[in-house]
Amino acid sequence: MSSQAVPAIYQIHIVDNDAVYRCSADETLLQGMARLGRKGIPAGCLNGGCGVCKVAIRSGKVNKTGPMSRVHVNEQEEAQGIVLACRVAPASAIEVEVVGKLKKAITRSPWGAIVT
Repeated sequence: MSSQAVPAIYQIHIVDNDAVYRCSADETLLQGMARLGRKGIPAGCLNGGCGVCKVAIRSGKVNKTGPMSRVHVNEQEEAQGIVLACRVAPASAIEVEVVGKLKKAITRSPWGAIVT
């Protein structure tokens, strides 16, 4: 019998497109979204180097899983809850807003107009 604890699962809400998915505490926000085939947080290099997955944590808590690139997220931004989704795992239910350079790509309607 294994004594390993099962990681907690948390609900993640992406406010930009109102998408909701569940993410394990032992995977990054980006990994959880990709595992479920969800869309909402833009993905690039997946290892903190490109800054494409830059998000603002609007509510909830996260744990860092690796170094935060200071090229893309400075210390002041991180203190305000702005992080790279590929470098944080949920520690509670999360509400997140995309703030990276591809934000426009997820807020467009299927017809190309920006949703307001």
